[in-house]
Amino acid sequence: MDQSLQSALAAEEDRQRGGLELIPSENYVSRAVLDALGTVLTNKYAEGYPGRRYYGGQVNTDIIENIAIDRAKALFGADHANVQPYSGAPANLAAYFAWCEPGDTILAMDLSHGGHLTHGHPLTAGARIFNFVRYGMADQETGRIDYDQVRELALKHRPKIILAGHSSYPRELDYAKLSAIAAEVGAVAMADIAHLAGLIAGGVLANPFDHGFQLMTSTTHKTLRGPRGGLILTKGTVTSPLKAPEHTMEHLPTLVDRAVFPGLQGGPHMNVILAKAIAFAEAAQPEFKTYAQRTLDNASALASALTDRGFRLVTGGTNNHLMVIDMQDSRGISGGVAEQVLDSVGLTANKNVIPNDTHPAYDPSGLRLGTPALTTRGLLPEHMTLLADWIEFAIAMRADSGKLQAMHGEVTEFMLGFPLPSDV
Repeated sequence: MDQSLQSALAAEEDRQRGGLELIPSENYVSRAVLDALGTVLTNKYAEGYPGRRYYGGQVNTDIIENIAIDRAKALFGADHANVQPYSGAPANLAAYFAWCEPGDTILAMDLSHGGHLTHGHPLTAGARIFNFVRYGMADQETGRIDYDQVRELALKHRPKIILAGHSSYPRELDYAKLSAIAAEVGAVAMADIAHLAGLIAGGVLANPFDHGFQLMTSTTHKTLRGPRGGLILTKGTVTSPLKAPEHTMEHLPTLVDRAVFPGLQGGPHMNVILAKAIAFAEAAQPEFKTYAQRTLDNASALASALTDRGFRLVTGGTNNHLMVIDMQDSRGISGGVAEQVLDSVGLTANKNVIPNDTHPAYDPSGLRLGTPALTTRGLLPEHMTLLADWIEFAIAMRADSGKLQAMHGEVTEFMLGFPLPSDV
């Protein structure tokens, strides 16, 4: 590696070691996962699926992918797993194509109410192909969803997919109610669990498959602590991909496989699939359940500490790993300004839209915080008071560069006492 790249990489390592990661979609991987990404599997093309490849030399790749598939199925109680999606966005797009035709309707959560970009934002490829209808919070103070209203939308628009999933909604959805609505209109009940996968695997949040869902998509990073990649899980019967299956629920696994390859992607990234297999095994260990519960405990403690300091949280708190502060209402600044201030002292968060936001998306009113990464580092609920103090102080002292610089040193000194898992 040349010097300019080495310097940037070393600086990023220092930033991660000395900083406090608060972005809820980020985490740290183990040394084993990190090492897997740099193996000779990077060299290997493996188009197709185990036992049905389009290139030779697949004996070992088939073993690795089958292990990853079996571990993912066991972890989430799925009948089938496709571990090839490059990330969460293509996993969602493949899921849509597996069941829908262009122009079909998908009912999903509104982005400003906590949904994800790939759940129908007008600028995305999916929104140019499918018709997205959106539901949201009926009560923004509590996060309550009016499921009778969701049912009315479903009966009116007859969606092919009802999508449960979010990236900034701090509460749990009622999967049983959404599944019942989907069954009533003949839709597939699909959950995007990208943010929640590790918490579901750890048994601290509900598994949509236990409530009648047929399809789940996910990333493998975030709370699952694996490599950056995607995953699609299904209920149903796997049939031969050489023959187009009937468009029925029981054939959903094969429809998904065909949508991923050759429908959307070419050769899978086998080094990433190796890392996924390692992460799935790690998530099946007893200590991962402790991690998942502590992530929730830390989030609850941080939300309470912020509320005590006068910060207004969207939905009034959290039941999962994240929270969103209305910075405009709380401190009279945008989420973008808050993000920059916290970044300057080693606290990494991200700006985020809030319901009915009057500010533009590139500088919205909200600031999104989460506890997955700091929990991985070893922080406990008793540390959340200190974290809330830091956030309050940095925002209040944002015009005083000297005090911010001193605080950055304090944050760094503190976080160096909590090693990265890849350093242990």
